[in-house]
Amino acid sequence: MARPLASFHLVVTIAVLLTVLGLVMVLSSSSVEAVASAGSAYGLFTSQVIFAILGFAVFYVALQVPVRMLRKLSFPALAVTVVMLALVLIPGIGTESQGTRGWFVIGGISVQPSELAKIAFAVWGAHLLATRRGEHSTLKDMLIPLIPAALIVTGLIVLQPDLGTTISLAIIVLALLWFAGLPLRVFLGIVGTASAFAVVLALTAGYRSARVRAFLNPGEDPQGIGYQARQAKFSLADGGIWGRGLGQSRAKWSYLPNAHNDFIFAIIGEELGFLGGVAVLGLFGLFAYVGLRIAMRSVDPFLRLFTATATTWIIGQAFINIGYVVGLLPVTGLQLPLVSAGGTSTATTLLMFGLIANAARHEPEAIAALHAGQDGRFGRLLRLRKPEAYLPMRVAAAKVPAPRRGGAAATRTRLEGEGRGRAPRERDTKPRAADQRAGRARAAEETRRGTGRTANGRTANGRTANGRTANSGRTANGRRTNSSRTNGDGTDRRTGERGNRR
Repeated sequence: MARPLASFHLVVTIAVLLTVLGLVMVLSSSSVEAVASAGSAYGLFTSQVIFAILGFAVFYVALQVPVRMLRKLSFPALAVTVVMLALVLIPGIGTESQGTRGWFVIGGISVQPSELAKIAFAVWGAHLLATRRGEHSTLKDMLIPLIPAALIVTGLIVLQPDLGTTISLAIIVLALLWFAGLPLRVFLGIVGTASAFAVVLALTAGYRSARVRAFLNPGEDPQGIGYQARQAKFSLADGGIWGRGLGQSRAKWSYLPNAHNDFIFAIIGEELGFLGGVAVLGLFGLFAYVGLRIAMRSVDPFLRLFTATATTWIIGQAFINIGYVVGLLPVTGLQLPLVSAGGTSTATTLLMFGLIANAARHEPEAIAALHAGQDGRFGRLLRLRKPEAYLPMRVAAAKVPAPRRGGAAATRTRLEGEGRGRAPRERDTKPRAADQRAGRARAAEETRRGTGRTANGRTANGRTANGRTANSGRTANGRRTNSSRTNGDGTDRRTGERGNRR
């Protein structure tokens, strides 16, 4: 981790490994149902590959986009996603699947706008809080308009209804407020309110309340609402330590519903065993460390806040998915990032990984190494643009009009030093001729009055032409003279007499 680009390379490696693992496991877990429904074992796998390629394309775009442009486009992107969330609720425009009206079907490809809304909200929220940071920022500045916008987006997602995406958005909002430095008492109050809201949502709808009951009492309906969670545990137990082997799962033969999507971790545990599950947990754990490391090393408040929030969101979603597969949490429908089948989810998650990798290239050490030509083979192969160093807003150049001779306005540059505690100083690059004449006049006046300075600024009573001090007070033989200027032999240079004359 001592190399400047270590964080960037780790993010890229983790993204590639998780995506490849997801493609292999989607092919393995969906092949049986794909043959039964479409006659080909590669139907769902082909769609997943297409979205993975699209995801790596947006990953590359995210690496190239400047931070300034990303912040500038954050609010328009959020506004577009809010409109899409409203349109998807209209029958005939939005498509309903598994009880949720949350997809657009365009040319046979399903697009889920709620996934785009999460990214747009994370970027816009980080931009908003980074802009309003500071010692004089109030609680109102941090909560408004962030909380009202979150309520609007959450309300549109609840109307679909989609509990999993609602939980993901709640994680994003709480992470933004926590890393922005919200007071602990206020943060705990918001967490309590969000938890109460989640309990109300879980108990109001029939299918959500049934999932909660199945979690609290798994044996109540083992062949009904508790069937899926029960079969997932059987799959994990069947895998043991080493697993049954890749492609040798029994649960995918219509025993475990949604084996390729929500419960793909159960197939990983069955085919790759306990060691395969630990490897997946290790990849997500390493990503958590790298993401928070990038956030700590970033000097840009926006990148610091966004990277920490995005890392928390991805790790939180993975924790919830694995948690309900192993029976620690109720089933919520959240997917395992980059591993579960789901085109829009895969593409948007790769977009988030690309933005985090972009933030890794903006670390101060990485910027210095890249501008020194140490971008390596990978950077030269992709022809990635060199990142720009962060300049605080208070150090940004501000044009201030100032009067100049002849009535013209001069453009001066004011630089405010951060934390200096004093007002900025303004100077003309070329002093006026009148000021130069005044300076020469003052020097001549000082010389005339005998203040000890000549016109060229040297002292008259300092040193003689040969470098010996005048008025030294002693001759070379140690006798004191009354003369102000003597030679080394005690003879006055002006009279030629010895220094012992009275």
